[in-house]
Amino acid sequence: MNLKSLTGIQNPDTNLDGAEQVHDQRIVIPDQFITGEDCINRKDQAWFITTQFPTDLIVQVQDITFNVHKYTLISKCGYIGRMELQSSTSTQGYDLKLENFPGGSETFEMVIKYCYGFPVDLNSSNVASLRCASEFLEMTEEFEDENLIYKTESFLTFVVLPSWKESLTVLRTCQSLSPWAENLQIVRRCCDSIARKLSRENITGDSDCEDGWWLNDLTTLRIDYFTRIITAVRAKGIKPEIIGQSIEHYARKWVPGIGMEPGLGKYTQDKNVLQVSIVSVRKDELGVGYNEEHKAIIESLLSILPPQREAVSCKFLLQMLKMARVCCASAALISELEKRIGMVLEDANVIDILIPNQTNNEHGNLPNTQEERTMHDIEVVQRLLEYYSLFEQQQQQHRNGNSNVCKLIDNYLAELARDPNFSITKFQTLAKSLSENARRCHDGLYRAIDTYLKTRPLLSEHDRRRLCKIMNCEKLSLDAGVHAAQNDRLPLRTIVQVLFSEQVKMRSAMQEKEKAPSSDNSVEDGNPLSTDREIKNLKEELQSVKTQMAGLQRDYSELQQEYEKLSNKQKNVAGWVFGWKKIKNSFQTRVDGDEPAQRRSSRLSSRVSLRDRLSMT
Repeated sequence: MNLKSLTGIQNPDTNLDGAEQVHDQRIVIPDQFITGEDCINRKDQAWFITTQFPTDLIVQVQDITFNVHKYTLISKCGYIGRMELQSSTSTQGYDLKLENFPGGSETFEMVIKYCYGFPVDLNSSNVASLRCASEFLEMTEEFEDENLIYKTESFLTFVVLPSWKESLTVLRTCQSLSPWAENLQIVRRCCDSIARKLSRENITGDSDCEDGWWLNDLTTLRIDYFTRIITAVRAKGIKPEIIGQSIEHYARKWVPGIGMEPGLGKYTQDKNVLQVSIVSVRKDELGVGYNEEHKAIIESLLSILPPQREAVSCKFLLQMLKMARVCCASAALISELEKRIGMVLEDANVIDILIPNQTNNEHGNLPNTQEERTMHDIEVVQRLLEYYSLFEQQQQQHRNGNSNVCKLIDNYLAELARDPNFSITKFQTLAKSLSENARRCHDGLYRAIDTYLKTRPLLSEHDRRRLCKIMNCEKLSLDAGVHAAQNDRLPLRTIVQVLFSEQVKMRSAMQEKEKAPSSDNSVEDGNPLSTDREIKNLKEELQSVKTQMAGLQRDYSELQQEYEKLSNKQKNVAGWVFGWKKIKNSFQTRVDGDEPAQRRSSRLSSRVSLRDRLSMT
């Protein structure tokens, strides 16, 4: 390097426009660049150059002032030469103040060292800031060959961009250099370089695998840099499963609540206030800035999700939906996310769809309607079911996931049944959201109904019948039918329907058992002893089934007779009372009082008789 160009030697005999002769201003390279700790005034920190000649320029960057030689900077920085410098004798205490200098005072210190001829160690941690600073100060080759702009650009091109590690390091430093790093294309070049390397490598989406090394590296980047790299990688044909796993990995690190298993809520019988305990991030637990930061991350991640169904799991999508609602993300993004969840709803479980109710949470107001006071948001699940049904219609075929969704909704109803603010109307709406033929078995629905009745022992008979209408007794299993027949919480009409359906099932089972021996005769006698034993067991089972069948048939006949007697007596008593109510009011009162008592006693005796016979079988 030319020492003369670095030190900025000026001929002492040169006159400037007739001014008096300028003394020798040759700048001697200092032995060290020191900090004057004793010159700290208030919050300002002063920097000095130890030379034979006094400094003639004070530059302030952030809260630090640099005492330097003006000609040394002008010889390499076009920006300093263009500035009209103020006198340092002013009350401001500086000649030049550099506002919004890229890299701050630390980077400006390295620039000063370069101008004075000190060697500057370029590396991936400082090359981006020095490149931006040299652009700010206009350190082009017009003032010196291979000036700082040339040196930093060469380092970026030949050292940083070919290396994965160096490119990541530079990207991290660019986060504090906006908009300079963007305008100089440093960010774009590093992102494209990383994307090219990923497309050439044999990568996987498993961070624990040897080929998943890249996932942990990308999660250290800012969200906008991460989305740029993922977008570039998708354009190069990387599998959507790998893209989806990288997005999940990033979300687990930066979005609270992702990857956590939510707990179930605790209900109370107070219908105005619910004491809720859910392991999730509420909006009031997040600061405003913190919340906005996560909102930006969630919206960015949702915007780059691959459209393929297998790209991400349903569990992850539902966790993102919960956090998007907490952070008040874009309504359009939330709607698209719900549609996407509807496509893969059969892969969900009941814990995933327990979405906390956010109604009026952001304002701190008490909810008004009963639906708003429920612990979980039922409207969201209804929309998910609508999108699921719509997607099935578009596919024009029934998938195997139909039964999984039925079990999911039945388990969801059983969980919501414990909520005291969960109305029968909402229960019926959710239960009927799937087609009648979708449920092959109604055991899950019966369990949800029984939980609802158990939680509300004071529910009226009318409401009990309304609730049980949605259940098909013919689709109950044998165990569920036996339990329902002995369940005092069910209305009498439902118990009669259960007994009738069980009678039909027993008759069908008996007919199948009778056909079994005739079919066994066609089988060759391989083992006579084993065949005789099987026939004997079949006969015993058949006799047991006939006995149970006869007992259930008698119980059913007795209950049917009692039911007809109660219905006829109610009609006769109603007509008799209507005809004589003007003659003997007291007798009318006595008859009205006896009729419910007879009904209760008949109903109780019939249920006791039924329970005894079922326990004997």
